[in-house]
This record gives sequence, C-alpha cells and structure tokens, in this order.
Amino acid sequence: MDQISAIVEAIGAWLAGLVFSSVTILGVDIQLIVIWLFSGMLFFTLRLGFLNIRGFTTGFDVLRGKYEDKTAPGELSAFQALSTALSSTVGLGNIAGVAIAIAVGGPGAAFWMICIGFFAMSLKCAEVVLAVKYRVTHEDGSIAGGPMYYLSRGLAEQNRPILGRILGTLFAVFALFAFIQVIQVNQSYAQLTEVTGLERGGASALIYGLVIAAVAALVLIGGAKSIGRVTSRLTPLMCAIYLIGVLIVLAINAPAVPGAIATMVTDAFNPSAAAGGIVGAFVAGMRRAVYSNEAGVGSASIAHAIVKTRHPASEGFVALIEPFIDTIIICTATALVIITTGVWDDGYGDIAMTSAAFSTVSVWFPYVLAVSVTLFAFSTILATGYYGLRAIDYLTGHSSLARKIYLCFYCGLLPVGAIVNVETVTNLIDSMFFLLSLPNLIGVYLMHNVVSREIGIFRDYAKTYREASA
Repeated sequence: MDQISAIVEAIGAWLAGLVFSSVTILGVDIQLIVIWLFSGMLFFTLRLGFLNIRGFTTGFDVLRGKYEDKTAPGELSAFQALSTALSSTVGLGNIAGVAIAIAVGGPGAAFWMICIGFFAMSLKCAEVVLAVKYRVTHEDGSIAGGPMYYLSRGLAEQNRPILGRILGTLFAVFALFAFIQVIQVNQSYAQLTEVTGLERGGASALIYGLVIAAVAALVLIGGAKSIGRVTSRLTPLMCAIYLIGVLIVLAINAPAVPGAIATMVTDAFNPSAAAGGIVGAFVAGMRRAVYSNEAGVGSASIAHAIVKTRHPASEGFVALIEPFIDTIIICTATALVIITTGVWDDGYGDIAMTSAAFSTVSVWFPYVLAVSVTLFAFSTILATGYYGLRAIDYLTGHSSLARKIYLCFYCGLLPVGAIVNVETVTNLIDSMFFLLSLPNLIGVYLMHNVVSREIGIFRDYAKTYREASA
C-alpha cells in the first residue's frame, strides 16, 4: 500500500510540476496555465465585441423564458441547466479561494478577481454555444454534449477529424479523474469539525463520507433530469443561505463597507501592496478567479449542452450569467466580509479566514458557514459526477455497464476524502483538472468563427421575435 501511495505521489508531483510550471514577470511567479486560461478569456471578450456587456440582458431574457420553445429538443430548462452548471462552479473556491487570494495578494487581489470574472463571461459563452451546437442524441433519447463532442464533431466539420478525435479523447480521459471530488468532502468535513468539535477521521468522518456518497449516488442514478431537479432547488438555496449570512455580517459592519471597497480598489494599484505589489495582487486574484469560474476548462458546458433549445447561442447568452454570479457576486461578497471584519490581516490563510469573519457576529455564526460549505460541496459532487458520466459515455459509446462501473468508482472514492489525508492525490486530480483546458481551448480557438456565426443567427432570430411580438 505504501508503495502504491509513493507511486501516486510521485506521479502527482511530476504532473503538478509540469502543469503548474511558471515564469517570472517583474519578480512575481506566474503559472503558465493561468496565462493560458486568461488569454482565452481576453481573446473571446474582444472577438465577440464585449458580448459580456451587450448580451447580458439577453441572457436574462432567455432565462425567464422569453424565447422559450416548448417543443425544442433537450432535457433541461435554461434555469435547470444554469443551476447544474453553477452547482459545479459555486463551491469552496468562492469561500476558501477568496481568502487565499487576499492572504497572498492583499485586498487588491479581490478587485482583480472581479475583473477576471468579467472577462470569463465571454469565454464561457463561447464554450456553451459550441456544446449545444455539436451535442448528440442517443438511441434512448438522452442528449449529451460538451468539449469531447464539440472537439470531435466540430473539428471534423472543419476537415480536422483526426485532431478532433485526439483532442476529444484526451479531454474525456482527463475528465474521468479530474472530476473526482474527494477534496470537496475533505474540506467540507474539516469545516464541520471546526464548529462542532467532531474528531478528524474516525467513525464520524466515515459516516459523513458515506452519507454524502449514498445521497449523491441516488441522485446521479436518476440521470440528468434528476440532477436538474435537485440542483434547481439546491443552488438557489445554498446561495441564499450563504448570501444571507454575508448580508448579516455586512449589516453589522455597514460603516466599514465603503472603506472596504476603497481598500480593494486602492490596494489593487498600490505598488507596495502585499507580495509583489500591483503584479502580485493581480496574479493572486487572477489565479483564484480562473480556478473558481472554470472558464476555459469546458466542464460547465456539459450541463448547458442538454438545454431545451433550437438555437445554440441562446444558452450561450445564459452562460454569461454564470461567472457573473460565481465570481463577481459571490466572490465579492466573501471579500467584503473578510475586509470589513478586519480578519484579512490576522494571519489566516484559507477558509479559516472566512470562518473567523463569520465568528465576529456570534460564536455560533460559523455554523451558517458550515451549512453553506456542505451544500456547496454536495452540489459540486452532483454536477461533476454527471460530467464524469458523460466522459465515460463518450469513451465507451454510451455503455450502460461502463456508466455503472464509473458511478461506483466515483461515489466509492468520496468517503476517502473524509477519513484520510488527501494531499497524496490532490496534485494528481488538480493537474488533471487544469489539463482539460489544453485540448478544450485549442478547439475553441479553432472554432471561434462558428461561435460568432451562431451568435449572429440567434440575434437575428431574437430581433424577428421581438418585432413579431410588438
């Protein structure tokens, strides 16, 4: 067992060194994978003519059913698809990730996180447009889509079938491991032990992990519609609980809110701020933002792909809302709580910083955070479990047996996160996750004209629809 652990640790360390290699700019180390992801965000923001501004209200129009076609093919409504996607992206990164960014880059890092979230909107839109356009319908009537499908089918359409198959297969293989969520179980149980005094490891940890795994399996067995029903209720609930807690903290510290906002902005442009000055704050914020909203990784497009629509770009406009909620709203709320309570300068480095901010209200208030963290973790497990099942579908030709085996594998590993130190596999899983962006972004870049054309088609349709309804 020790030999296996040593091998896994060695592979994980080597892969992490490769994936997270960095260059030094103005004295600050910047990981190449972060530059790769941000470059995609910037490119599509410019290529689509700042659609994240021009198309934002259109996204809400689609979401509330303005252009709904009840006879359109698909399995989920626009709201259910968005909720499932948000279940994956809204998670511990919004709570612990913000704290880590501020600990490393100071309050200014939070400002840069918001800016990166703005650029992420356009890239997320592009991925979703392609996912809906190149989705497939299986013989049993179920629909599947996502990077592995648009890479293979979209590039084949451009007379690059071999490249498409290679990139699609690479994405699916990486996805099988990248979506395993032992970290979510581990960190959510860690927060639970902080507020309840439960022991780390032991029987209580095993019970927690088994309950999470059992409930997740029951939902995942039901397929996309079951997941959509659960996440469409769970996502608004978990966001509401967390944001209500945040609002209570901010209400108590209301006089400090304007100063906190000013601190974020001024610190972002302060040459002496934190480690590395302006560049250090920018890199810290950029790193956590791209990790949080997953734009460029392509994962969320798997959920959006099964929406009920005849127009691929309609769901692309809805996808603009996802980074806005995930990074701009929830991450900003977390940052304000941390800065207004003053705990950002108390030596904390992770989720303990957010917990300390909540405890300034009352000794019991971190329980609210614990509930939020558990819900965030569970929703992420559901969404990524579905993504993993779609990856195995792609690789095995929609084999029912393969799905069952992968589901057992996925859920069977979840309790491990609660009872053991998961640092051994963390590097391996994290590396696989960000490796997804390599085949994904290569394909999305090559199909940028397809994205632009589909957006134009839907805008013409929406204009005609409005004129007919006038």
